[in-house]
Amino acid sequence: MNSKATTLPMTSELSAPRWRVETRTRLSTAFGAIALIALVILAAVPFFAARGVVQDLFFILTMLVLAQNWNLLAGYAGLISVGQQLFVGCGAYALFGFVILFGLDPVLAVLLAGVFAAIVSIPTAFFTFRLYGPYFAIGTWVIAEVGRLLFAQWKMLGGGTGTSLPREATRDMVGVGFLKDWLGMKSAAAADALTFWLALVLLAVTILVFYRLLRSRHGLGLAAVRDNEVAARALGVDARRMKAMVYVMTAFLTGICGALIYLQKARISPDAAFSVTDWTAYVIFIVVIGGIGTIEGPILGVIIFFLMQNVLSSYGSWYLLMLGALAIVTMLFAPRGLWGLISSRTGIELFPVRRMLKRGPSQQKTTGGPHD
Repeated sequence: MNSKATTLPMTSELSAPRWRVETRTRLSTAFGAIALIALVILAAVPFFAARGVVQDLFFILTMLVLAQNWNLLAGYAGLISVGQQLFVGCGAYALFGFVILFGLDPVLAVLLAGVFAAIVSIPTAFFTFRLYGPYFAIGTWVIAEVGRLLFAQWKMLGGGTGTSLPREATRDMVGVGFLKDWLGMKSAAAADALTFWLALVLLAVTILVFYRLLRSRHGLGLAAVRDNEVAARALGVDARRMKAMVYVMTAFLTGICGALIYLQKARISPDAAFSVTDWTAYVIFIVVIGGIGTIEGPILGVIIFFLMQNVLSSYGSWYLLMLGALAIVTMLFAPRGLWGLISSRTGIELFPVRRMLKRGPSQQKTTGGPHD
């Protein structure tokens, strides 16, 4: 007796669509490519631009590094510091100490200056983290003033009047000889070009590290601590550890930046290196004007600050009054800064850190088959 083979029909069903979390957008990807091109163009500036232009760009780069570090502290970790000049001064004096007292090459001394600033930040954090709100801000300022007074007693580095780097230190540092022999640069122009490239690398590393941090789970923890520390602790976020990590990291980068600034200046004094106006007040202005809590804000803010400084600096005290007036108007009508205003109206984000849930392609599931 023959039996007929039966065949079950092929059945297929669509699975539930996949979901993925993304922060990158098409605009941010395109901007990343433009930023790389801009970095290459900036790197070539010392080859064709006048020395004054290189020095102006160096000023913009270093102020932007300081602004990004203060922005990470205040805009993401909620640490309103008025004492960042402590790490600028520590980094600068460490550079002079390593070069003059130990004979190290200035390029190596710049990196070690950042390590020294980070070491100084550890006991500093022990005291300041016991304070909150305005008390934290005042505490950082007081400790910075203590640092200024201590370095003013360091007679081997000039005491209260300061000192200068030996001319041969900058003339013979790594890279200067190559630029002189192979590219025909003079010693001063070669030293400026080298410090400019170091500042450009420092800025690129700073923005890249901060952006990756903010896109990570640690970035989410920082935002939670900034918005509501008690709630963040209840959810398991180690607020003190997160703040300490950011504080030490920004001290390290700020110290390197301070060393670069005074490597280019080649002269230092306690009042200049620990100036609250130059290294904290101006930096806060840049961040507030541009937009606190965004990576794009300080970039816009430093451009505005540089233009205003060049146009209005000849007006004396009126220059400072106009800076203050602009900051007040911005805080009243654009609390998130100019970039925050632009972003809220256009939706443009060049460094997006917000998580977006996107629907991915569905997978085809095949079930069943021929059976005899």
